[in-house]
Amino acid sequence: MVIHKAQRVGVFVDVQNMYYSAKNLYRAKVNFKEILKQAVAGRALIRVIAYVVKTEVIEEEKTFFEALRRIGFEVKSKPLQVFYGGAKKGDWDVGIVIDAIEMAPKLDVVILVSGDGDFIPLVGHLKRAMSCRVEVAAFSKSASSKLIEAADSFLDLCKDKKYLIK
Repeated sequence: MVIHKAQRVGVFVDVQNMYYSAKNLYRAKVNFKEILKQAVAGRALIRVIAYVVKTEVIEEEKTFFEALRRIGFEVKSKPLQVFYGGAKKGDWDVGIVIDAIEMAPKLDVVILVSGDGDFIPLVGHLKRAMSCRVEVAAFSKSASSKLIEAADSFLDLCKDKKYLIK
């Protein structure tokens, strides 16, 4: 992995993807502070955004969102969509894509904290059209192998328990 301390870094965190990966794989929570520290690796952090979906568990979410803010995350939230028949949907894919593309001219490195394969076209665009290095941090056991392959580097969160909170 090519790291220069002067690299300008933007971090975009798909909180739902990370939450469910840690929960399903390890029955644990994600240590976002440690992921941020390892991913940025002492480089110039320009912006870090955590994309969250609000559900019905209001008090627990407020505490979590405030914890993210305390460790330096900008938190963008939107409500969980509940469709007729009970189906639920809550993702930020388009929002993350738009923000990453808009911020790319001010960044040398885009760090995507997600294993979602829907971001493969974004990775290609950022590398090709925006001349950004793209790094992905995710749990390899639940991440898209094509996303891992598309990235310039991959931080495998499965390799160290410090990325989890039991």
